[in-house]
Amino acid sequence: HTEDELSRSSHSNPGKSLVNGIKTNPASNSPKSSFPVPVGPPVYVDLAYIPNHCSGKNTDPEFFKRVRASYYVVSGNDAVNGEPSRAVLDALLEGKSQWGENLQVTLIPTHDTEVTREWYQQTHEKQQELNIMVLASSSTVVMQDESFPACKIEF
Repeated sequence: HTEDELSRSSHSNPGKSLVNGIKTNPASNSPKSSFPVPVGPPVYVDLAYIPNHCSGKNTDPEFFKRVRASYYVVSGNDAVNGEPSRAVLDALLEGKSQWGENLQVTLIPTHDTEVTREWYQQTHEKQQELNIMVLASSSTVVMQDESFPACKIEF
């Protein structure tokens, strides 16, 4: 095929073999996502919010391999819906283990849940090995007639 033929076929049949201009293999698509993750370098950010309240529906080890953050926020507090998901917390360990560099990572849970406590206790040695620190809330903010735990982060 010439370049013009490939261009025309991708326009007449969008999504079949190109996603955002990147050639894909439909057979290798992950069941978790309707779009394959394009090959490319990882993205480094200061702060990343783990998607979907740390639910296992959209976040897997590939997220942590590709989105490399100094701080990850875990906001799940719904045990009935599996938030936060133990599988996602384990995915952080798996993804970070493949970074090839030992950058400091801080995990910031917004709620004290049974899942995060058990995960912290059961994987503490692995967290230390991977230079992952779990930030516990040591402050309380009072606003109007409500109080809640809070963490201060400086960049």
